Amino acid sequence: MGYDTTAYDDVEPRAPGMYFLREALDCENLGVTVVEADDGWEGMEHDHADADHEEVYVLLHGAATLTVDGDPVELGPGDAVRVDAGSTRDLTFSADGSRMVIAGAP
Repeated sequence: MGYDTTAYDDVEPRAPGMYFLREALDCENLGVTVVEADDGWEGMEHDHADADHEEVYVLLHGAATLTVDGDPVELGPGDAVRVDAGSTRDLTFSADGSRMVIAGAP
């Protein structure tokens, strides 16, 4: 079969509101995460330099700030940001009912 399907909310969240779809979709290289968050949700600062893994963040609903190498990037619905593998990133949400898709790959 040339495709796999899943519903993100059928996947067991690994952290509150974080649905990792790589395994459910049998992805070899691409990671896809859906985040559902309310005001005050905070991620942790990290990078993906060891895996040479860039990421794209797309805010579908709500409001968020993605801090990249110390530079805050304010996001509204429809905004997208690509982050280099070696850059640090930290994500926070500032609106209830926010939803974001994050995709990453080498």
